[in-house]
Amino acid sequence: MDISRDEQRVLHALAQGGMIIVGKAGNGRITDVECLTREGWLMSGVTLRHFRKLRRKGAIASTDGRPYRVTRRGLELVRSQPDNR
Repeated sequence: MDISRDEQRVLHALAQGGMIIVGKAGNGRITDVECLTREGWLMSGVTLRHFRKLRRKGAIASTDGRPYRVTRRGLELVRSQPDNR
């Protein structure tokens, strides 16, 4: 399965301990996403489109209302890099 370069960037950050925090509207729909690195820095360029594609592929998931994290499937999809932990 092909993953775009931007999606790879997000998965790398999540694989290293980052998280995706979502903002919801009054009707419960997701309207805004923010990706934080493990150091707490905000990643730029993460769009709602990237979030939806990663969630549809099963690369990220949320449990018990917590922020979205990488899944085992997401770790399989991400290409290894020397700085991954």
